[in-house]
Amino acid sequence: MFDIGPTELLALVVVAVIIFGPERLPQFARKAAHLVRYVRTMAGNAQNQLKKELGPGFEDVDFRDLNPKAFIKKHLLDDVEPIVADVKSDFAAGTEAGKGISKDITDAVNNAKNGNGVNGAEPAFAGRVLTPFDPDAT
Repeated sequence: MFDIGPTELLALVVVAVIIFGPERLPQFARKAAHLVRYVRTMAGNAQNQLKKELGPGFEDVDFRDLNPKAFIKKHLLDDVEPIVADVKSDFAAGTEAGKGISKDITDAVNNAKNGNGVNGAEPAFAGRVLTPFDPDAT
């Protein structure tokens, strides 16, 4: 709940002993426990009262779903995750197709550099210096 490690807890205990003193520390610990119990009881009563006032059909309301993070994950992201997976697979397929096309273009440019035209014809840019084509840069 609080993500407190053992060293952090030990540091908090040492600080509490220094601030409150060893004589009053048990008294403050009891008061803190009573406060936590009181707040939990109030929260439970508020939830029960809200369920009762909402009426039938709302008995199974889980108030943890009202947390904004949980609400977004449950109602928005669950519908998006399959779409994201489809987009990723389509992107991967498009990347592979693009690599194949860029290889074909590179082969055609290399053939043209070497004087090999299409169907035995001389290439239009024979003898020119061509800029190197990098398929990974596109």
